[in-house]
Amino acid sequence: MTAPPPPAPIPATPPPPRTSAGRNIAVVMAGTLGSRLTGILRQLLINAFPTALTDAFFLATRVPNTLRELLAEGALINAFIPVYKALDEQGRRSLAQAFSGVLIAVNLLLMGLGILAAPWIAGLLVPPGSPINFELVVYLTRLLVPFLMLISLSAIAMGLLNADEHFRESSFAPVAFNFASIAVLLLAPKSATWLGLGWLIGGFAQLVVQLPSLTRFGLLPLPALRPHPAMRRVLVNMAPFTLTAGARQLLNFYVQRLLSGPQYPSGTVTGYNNAETLFTLANGLFVVSPALAYFPRFAQQAGERDWAGFRALTLSALRLVTFLAAPTSALLVALSGQAVSIFNLGHSFDPAKFRAGSGILEGWALALLPWAVNTILLRTFYARQRVREAVSVSALGFVAEVLLYRLLTPVFGYFGFGLSTTVVGVLVSAALIAMYQRRLGFPLRALLLHLLRVVPMAAAAGLAAWGVAQLLPAPGHLLPGLLGLLVAGGVGGAVYLALGLALRMPEVGGLLGRLRR
Repeated sequence: MTAPPPPAPIPATPPPPRTSAGRNIAVVMAGTLGSRLTGILRQLLINAFPTALTDAFFLATRVPNTLRELLAEGALINAFIPVYKALDEQGRRSLAQAFSGVLIAVNLLLMGLGILAAPWIAGLLVPPGSPINFELVVYLTRLLVPFLMLISLSAIAMGLLNADEHFRESSFAPVAFNFASIAVLLLAPKSATWLGLGWLIGGFAQLVVQLPSLTRFGLLPLPALRPHPAMRRVLVNMAPFTLTAGARQLLNFYVQRLLSGPQYPSGTVTGYNNAETLFTLANGLFVVSPALAYFPRFAQQAGERDWAGFRALTLSALRLVTFLAAPTSALLVALSGQAVSIFNLGHSFDPAKFRAGSGILEGWALALLPWAVNTILLRTFYARQRVREAVSVSALGFVAEVLLYRLLTPVFGYFGFGLSTTVVGVLVSAALIAMYQRRLGFPLRALLLHLLRVVPMAAAAGLAAWGVAQLLPAPGHLLPGLLGLLVAGGVGGAVYLALGLALRMPEVGGLLGRLRR
């Protein structure tokens, strides 16, 4: 089935791909793995600080992280690359200069507003009666606001490198962030000021390590406040995405305010962030990394209006991310306690942090599979510059998620957060598939047949891991947690791969072949 394609600019003839999609995915996944593992070490060191300080710190980081997603990383990559790829070399250079100039100006304005409005922002996050130190949140918010400028410039660098498929340089930049932050955490005094400065120094390192690559490939822009004919298309693409990201961040603010309330004990906010760190490790490695590597190819095929190839690439991407996400989801459900235990050194163990982290992670793990599907499908809409359709569905999903939080968390406790996200993820997937089908025709049967194989395989892997975990020391501290993840997780992973080989899943052969090479 072929429907009239969406309007798209006629691109300049692109150069042949430098590397295969599989190699790009492997590079991005390696960078993501390095980033997430060093991020876990950073999170472990932060957890060694007093709980009252870490609760306030993680609330304060919500402000620059919210603005980062609204204006930089997410919106920039998804809105900028399709337009950038459609231009010739001179047009790309000129657009990069104009866009970076605008982004710097906006960030300077927001930095000033953020510092002035810090008490009001902290009031949104810390409700009356909260056990969290309000004044400390205000202080750390003001200290961390400049992080937005650093991460926005880093996002520009990442977008330019990714657009030309130089994934190695951008994928490993977050590792520099973590190493710089870890150095500060290890060497500097254990104070709120140095905890915040470590975050800023990390952001600076993430930017600086990408500059040599931009220079070497001739991509380093000279920011300039001047108009560009393609700027309007970028901003039009960004606007609905930014609105959707805003809805998601309002959801995050709601969750943070809820967890900061008097009904939850001190340490809950830190436990939530521990669960978030582990979930983003799994999601970033097995879902977002392949999506980032596939996205330039989606944009190129959409620009060439090769819709048969576009559909084939969509199915290939969906098969890969669901094959990776399904067992990860099952293992995190089975071993959530072991996973969050890795943040608990003997002297830093806090039962409230542990209960919050394991309960929230267990629920979120269920959401990994439907949101893996959504992550790929959303990129197919961004690549076709049909941003408004995709983000409208996403925005409605976030509203539904807030409503489900109110309904399910009183009944299921911490697990209700992830359960709400899972239900909404399935509904959003169904809506995106229906919209894709109406325009281009969607390979639904092939995807369902694939899922009917990987989901039972993943369930068997999770059950095997849970059974082995019952024979090991109870989680709660670093060493029992690591033992459970390595032994029980290893058994679960082996079961999944064995079933994949028995069923002759092509993804298993591809994975083993790449490991042998």
